[in-house]
Amino acid sequence: MEYVTLGKTGLRVSRLGFGGIPIQKIDAAGTRLLAETMAEKGINYIDTARSYTVSEELLGQALEGLRDKFVLATKSMARTKEAMAADVETSLRNLRTGYIDLYQFHNPSMKDLDTIVGPGGALEALEEAKEAGKIGHIGITAHSLAVFARAVSLPWVETVMFPYNIVESQGRELMEACARNNIGFIDMKPLAGGAIEDAQLALRYVCSDPLVTVVIPGMYAVEEIEQNLRAAEDTSALSADEQERIEAVRRELGTAFCRRCNYCAPCTAGIDIPSVFLMEGYLKRYGLEGWARQRYASLKVKAGACVECGVCETRCPYELPIRQKMREAAQAFGE
Repeated sequence: MEYVTLGKTGLRVSRLGFGGIPIQKIDAAGTRLLAETMAEKGINYIDTARSYTVSEELLGQALEGLRDKFVLATKSMARTKEAMAADVETSLRNLRTGYIDLYQFHNPSMKDLDTIVGPGGALEALEEAKEAGKIGHIGITAHSLAVFARAVSLPWVETVMFPYNIVESQGRELMEACARNNIGFIDMKPLAGGAIEDAQLALRYVCSDPLVTVVIPGMYAVEEIEQNLRAAEDTSALSADEQERIEAVRRELGTAFCRRCNYCAPCTAGIDIPSVFLMEGYLKRYGLEGWARQRYASLKVKAGACVECGVCETRCPYELPIRQKMREAAQAFGE
């Protein structure tokens, strides 16, 4: 296993980490088996979140007696000081630990960031938790390029998590900025939310990029850990055959996959188009129907509100058939 320094945090982490979304599909015994396997294989970075239903709790149980073998990261969608302080305490309790290595702001919008850094904002709570020794470092996760760009300029940001994979490279220039600013880059969705079926190829592509500090594919079975390890531990250069297969994946998904660049915005009807696609991916590819429907229900405007004006399609650099996809999403979610 290759170990690297996670930016200015100074933490030494395995290049292959663990994404905690899918363990919502298993139980405490299954999660314990995953933790034991990771400890044995040298995977020492675990990512979870307050919003992943039982993920923190299952991991907390699973890490009993193993906590010191892992760098533990979680995140919260709280935006105010009071709410974030409460979430930190909940995370500590759920994870059965007195200390969380990395606490992250979970996918804030630009407006949310204003609240977070303002008086009474959530940043105050994390800074106080850091001073109290409850957390070690502060990071941010994003799906928006604008938020990513702003995050790189904020002095308190120690890590950024953003999607990067064979078909999503829109953040690569900002990944370079992370490297210049010694900000750890955590790669989420290396398989494009399950859209890329060849996991080994997808991880070989990501791990061959030195701008990626740690990659966190979601895993809920020992077989997935072993498969992903084979890809992550292969440090050879991408072969000509792999390059050809990578291009084939790009051609296949090129006009069918949202990169969340948000160039389609603003929607005439007020739909957050990338978020609809994101929730649909969780529904259809992650097998997390209940969680996906719950998160979709929280969207202020649903896909069914699409008036099919087509303006979004004129802005999409990937020429996605957005109107058709909104109809499909509305049908899948029932609204």
